[in-house]
Parts: sequence; C-alpha cells; structure tokens
Amino acid sequence: MKDLVEIRWHGRGGQGAKTASLLFADAALAQGKYIQAFPEYGPERMGAPVATFNRLSSKPILLHSAVTNPEIVIVLDPTLMEAIDVTEGMPKDGILIINTAQSPKEIMSACSITGNYIKVYTVDASAISKETIGREIPNTPMMGALAKVSGILDFKEMLEDTKGKLEKKFKSKPEVIAGNLKAIERAYNEVKS
Repeated sequence: MKDLVEIRWHGRGGQGAKTASLLFADAALAQGKYIQAFPEYGPERMGAPVATFNRLSSKPILLHSAVTNPEIVIVLDPTLMEAIDVTEGMPKDGILIINTAQSPKEIMSACSITGNYIKVYTVDASAISKETIGREIPNTPMMGALAKVSGILDFKEMLEDTKGKLEKKFKSKPEVIAGNLKAIERAYNEVKS
C-alpha cells in the first residue's frame, strides 16, 4: 500500500455511502492501518447527493482537510455522473468503481473517459443487493468491489471485521447479516474491468 490512499464515495442519502466508508475504515483499522473516515454534507435528506471520504495509511495521518485528489472514487448511484464530475481531482492512474450493469467500456464511451486516464470498474451492486439483502442498498457490495480492485485490505479479514460490526448492529436480524456478507462476496467476485 502507498503511504497514503485517499478514497471518495459518491451516493445519495439513504444508500449507505457513509456507512460503507465507516465499515471500510474500521476494517482497515483492524488490519493495523491508520484511518480517517468522514462525510461531507449539509442538511441533505433522503435521495440528495452526498460524498464521504476515507484516508488509509501505514503511517500516522497528519493531514486534516478535505480529500481533493482521491486515488479511488466509488459511485453508488450512476445517475450522479450526469450532474457531478465524479472524476474531479483524480490522478491519471486513478480507479473509478461504478454501481451499474454496464461494462467499463460502455461507461468509458458514454462518459468520454479515456482508458489511459483512469481505470474503470463496474459491478451491478444494486442487483446484487436486491438478490442478497432483499432491497436496493448498494453500499456493502461496493465494499467488496473496492477490496478486489484496490487490494488495500485482506479480503477475508475485511469480511470478518464487517461481520462483527453487522452482528452488533443487527443481532436480532441474522438474515440481514448473512445477506450483506453474501453481497460483499458476490461483488468481490463479479466486479468487471
């Protein structure tokens, strides 16, 4: 891992972008990384655009400002790409992971993204979440895609840490725990490059 990796998540209120960034940060902390996880929003409501951020490092993080040049961008709602430049500030070798049934090639063509600018990955996190969790909430599947594409965290350890967090929150709903874990695993295996 680089000394510092910055990640930006784009979603809409209610899709779980903040929760996913916090779960991912907790898993990184459990693996001995230094972390930051923070949202950027005002008085938004369900459905309004939100952004949330992670910083991960093998060394203490002394930077305490907004993430302006993320190496990795995750898009939970592809309709946001019509209104927001989700690639803003990304380096030429950045990674873009989008929740869509489209292929990376289709996304690159539709959005005028050139292949040597950033690496585009797609996964149908919405369909995965409907099939595994029972409703469209793409946050945990996108964690699986992020783990696969970035290689930042050990996948099995991330899954175990996330399982522990979900067991605390949903102790009386084992189907929610099992569905989310299955969603993470499926996205990890189904992400396309």
